Amino acid sequence: MTISVSDTAFLDRALTGVSRTFALTIPQLPETLRPAIGNAYLLCRLADTIEDATALAPEEKQARFDLLVAALENPDAADDLGAALEGKLTSATAAEHALATDPRRVFAIFHGLPPEQQAPVRRCVTIMTAGMARFERLKSPAGLATTEEFHGYCYRVAGVVGEMLTDLFALDVPAIARDRADMRERAVAFGQGLQMTNILKDVWDDRASGVCWLPRDTFARHGCALTAGAEWYGEPPFRDGVLELVAAAHGHLREAMAYTLAVPRDQPGIRRFCAWAVCMALYTLRNIGRAPGFTAADQVKITRWRVRAVVAECGVSIRHDGLLRGTFARAARGLPAPGDCHPSLITTVEETPWTRTP
Repeated sequence: MTISVSDTAFLDRALTGVSRTFALTIPQLPETLRPAIGNAYLLCRLADTIEDATALAPEEKQARFDLLVAALENPDAADDLGAALEGKLTSATAAEHALATDPRRVFAIFHGLPPEQQAPVRRCVTIMTAGMARFERLKSPAGLATTEEFHGYCYRVAGVVGEMLTDLFALDVPAIARDRADMRERAVAFGQGLQMTNILKDVWDDRASGVCWLPRDTFARHGCALTAGAEWYGEPPFRDGVLELVAAAHGHLREAMAYTLAVPRDQPGIRRFCAWAVCMALYTLRNIGRAPGFTAADQVKITRWRVRAVVAECGVSIRHDGLLRGTFARAARGLPAPGDCHPSLITTVEETPWTRTP
């Protein structure tokens, strides 16, 4: 089976419905990579939708994660997954609901991918869903207990995506294949930086849903206990903890910059895909750093004007390493230095018990 024009159009529509950002970035990729990466994103979004389903108990989420993974082996299981999610997604958007309750097309497209592209996508989704199921039993309104758990969560939901993307890029680009081991290490930091940025930006939306992904031990060092029900944003110790996480995320995004610059200059599509994500995260971190006591994601989200400016500047600099370094430096201007955070916040995943699955 091959990916048809109709399948490509479906992926474009579905991506536009669930993520304007990825609907913008994925079309920048080479045509040989777009179907696999677009499909992988939708599968990961399906896992996110299950994770966010407040009507489901942890064991019920586990059962649905198992169905998702089963459908990666047998597309007939997609119908069982859709039926199991019907009526359970009260907080999902209309597009997320449509994707989750009728996922047959997504899995059919997955099974139409070349086997060498299926393998990294399957690995990513399997690790991600196992991690989400595990953290369902560790999460709380008062944050994750330790920085170690925080790193583990970020790896399972984002670092593993970086590894998958690197493996897919390596299938198309010999230079990436040669440096695959080093690129994969940087890819984990890339994912960590993006996920830390999202956790900070979305902290109040998550808290309204009864969960917090911040590391308690980090905030305890500053004198903030992350007590459920307390108004943290008004506390200077909370703002200090936020700024420390901003510094740590900046450190991980420096690795993301190095990752992007390691992509050959004759691959402008992959470079754009990466550079846009890095710059948008850096500008979001700048907004958070300027207002660490923010109370809603809308206060720190980047504007559409900023997105257009990132796209325009990267359009000029993407093929030139010196210019691209300047683009990154401007995006990071004013951020606290990575050295301003505790060393535990910039550890690598290999140094924690949350080791990756081969």
